[in-house]
Amino acid sequence: MREHVTPERRRGTVRDLRRDNRSVLLWSLYFDQPCTRQELSQATGLSPASVSNVIRELIEEGLVAEAGAIDSDGGRPRVLLRMNRDHGYVIGVDVGETRVRVELFDLAMEERARADYPLDPREHGVTVIVDRILAGLSAVLADAGVDSSAVLGVGVGVPGVVEQGDEVLVHGQTYGWEAVPLERLLRAGTDLPLHIDNGAKTMGRAEMWFGAGRGAQHAVVCLIGSGVGATIIAHGRTHRGSTSSAGEWGHTTIMVGGRECRCGAKGCLEAYVGAEAVLDRYGRALPGQDEESALAALLDAATAGEEEAGRVLEETALYLGAGLADLINLFNPERIILGGWAGLLLGERLLPAIRDAARRHSLAHAFSETSIELGRLGPEAVALGAATLPIERFLNGASLSSADRRRSAG
Repeated sequence: MREHVTPERRRGTVRDLRRDNRSVLLWSLYFDQPCTRQELSQATGLSPASVSNVIRELIEEGLVAEAGAIDSDGGRPRVLLRMNRDHGYVIGVDVGETRVRVELFDLAMEERARADYPLDPREHGVTVIVDRILAGLSAVLADAGVDSSAVLGVGVGVPGVVEQGDEVLVHGQTYGWEAVPLERLLRAGTDLPLHIDNGAKTMGRAEMWFGAGRGAQHAVVCLIGSGVGATIIAHGRTHRGSTSSAGEWGHTTIMVGGRECRCGAKGCLEAYVGAEAVLDRYGRALPGQDEESALAALLDAATAGEEEAGRVLEETALYLGAGLADLINLFNPERIILGGWAGLLLGERLLPAIRDAARRHSLAHAFSETSIELGRLGPEAVALGAATLPIERFLNGASLSSADRRRSAG
């Protein structure tokens, strides 16, 4: 289920009504394209005349294009409509533990350019991250030959809690970030509209919009990389809690008095199933230049019969399954989706064992109503989900004009 707020039907001016109709049609067309005017009318409940009027305006603006025709049971062929993918662009940024990834997408969410900047896992200084993001913005625009005036906005997924207010502040305890004014720091180097959210939540948006979460109203999307986080979806909406810190699943306690976590507490789930922790528990040198290649080597060693590697992975499946059982018992989701680069690597080998451990630690009925599956969008899902932040604003009625975008950026 895509997360969005359908414009409320309210009394207002003709302009209000037309804006609401435009938004309803854009949402429907965006996810169901190509489709006909008749199908849009049926899907949205708008009259054929209202649909025709709004679609005519969208075609005149160049936002919607005709895409052929289909037969209509003996009548005149019906014209198919689609979004004009080249009418605007969005950028998604993934600030991860091991890299900063910047991707440029068209309106069909097809990647047009990418820039990757590896990070030293021991160095996540704010200045370093800001420099990498700004360099990536310049690089993807240049590589794709896109002018900044054609960009609807930039979504940034970051570790930690994102406090939305008069000033966006990031609290990233494992990064050593406390109340970092990331938007203001980025604003010194770009005037593009900025949207900042937690990286696990942006990955969750991507899977709910385009991936394994589509169609679900109640789900949990789990991000497992060096660290661990989650997005909780209830009634089709992201549950954020009172200060937007809901979903810090990695810092729930899996063992009282257990291993020390990077957050400073002991026994956190992240201290057992995060990639950094899994490799530390193995405690032996592995080939590879980074955590991703080292974890892949650990999986290969276990497949080859190496006893200690197999033991560590068996324990990891147990801890992870028990952590998922907590989510099942607490939130009663239809679906649990494992993502993040480490979650996908571990899940490809360990998913049956993870499911079995979750079954043994869950209430039987709740477990029977929950599916546990892998994400479908790969490790790029954080950046893709971040790019949906400006897309959502656009579908809800924001203007595409460069003048309006500049005003919203200021």
